Amino acid sequence: MLAPMEGYTDAALRTLCFRHGADLTFTEMAHVGSLLRGNRLTLARVAAHDSTPVQIQLLTGREEELSRFIDRFQSFPGFNGFNLNLSCPSPDVIRQGKGAALIKRAAKTEKLVSVIKRCGYAVSVKMRLGTNAHEKALKVYLNCLRGVDADFFVVHAKTASQGSDEPTDYSVYPECVEATGGKPVVANGDVDSAEKVKLLHGMRVAGVMVGRAALRDPSIFNALKNELGLNSPSKPIPKLKKLVDEYFTLSEGVGSEKYRSDFLRVVGRKGSI
Repeated sequence: MLAPMEGYTDAALRTLCFRHGADLTFTEMAHVGSLLRGNRLTLARVAAHDSTPVQIQLLTGREEELSRFIDRFQSFPGFNGFNLNLSCPSPDVIRQGKGAALIKRAAKTEKLVSVIKRCGYAVSVKMRLGTNAHEKALKVYLNCLRGVDADFFVVHAKTASQGSDEPTDYSVYPECVEATGGKPVVANGDVDSAEKVKLLHGMRVAGVMVGRAALRDPSIFNALKNELGLNSPSKPIPKLKKLVDEYFTLSEGVGSEKYRSDFLRVVGRKGSI
């Protein structure tokens, strides 16, 4: 899966990654309140221009607000459901009781999930291991996995207080898988090699979500599948220039200069982003 990344995963990049092996993509995080107000920039974040499989990632902490949005929502080709954001590390978002603040509020999260499911839509949850090391030590994330009836969970194996350069704790996945009682768990965080995918598969995760590595190389999905023997026959991996040209073609008429310049800044880059 292609991770939702603010400022990057516009419709053009989602389609590019899907064409090169991603099974499911996610929009950037969208504030439900802004969607209800018809904010132009927020609406553009969740816009789709083809049938690329996508889930819309929503940020909210209020059932009434979410219910009003879901009642107005109109599905489209490629729409695969909603993803609730329990992973945003912004201090302002956490102070509002949204994003990572919801990890320790399983009952509240279940109410939000129920709002979406009552309307017949699929819903997943993207979460961290808590807002800080203390919440991780208390294993609040397991209460969320046990108490929320989402279709699947994406677990980013870091706390909200950890930076992108700090290590991901893959050791939590066996207990996460056990806690869901059979619901799929998708691993997220620094997935960038077939070796890591094999390690995670051995921990019984149902799949992996790729973030920054996909910005460096949008064809990483097929590259990983080729190495793991999941593509038969193996899919060709294009050169960087071809990927860039393809992105710009997809972006014509639907993208913005900011997305294009940010894409050029990170694609092909070595090391961390």
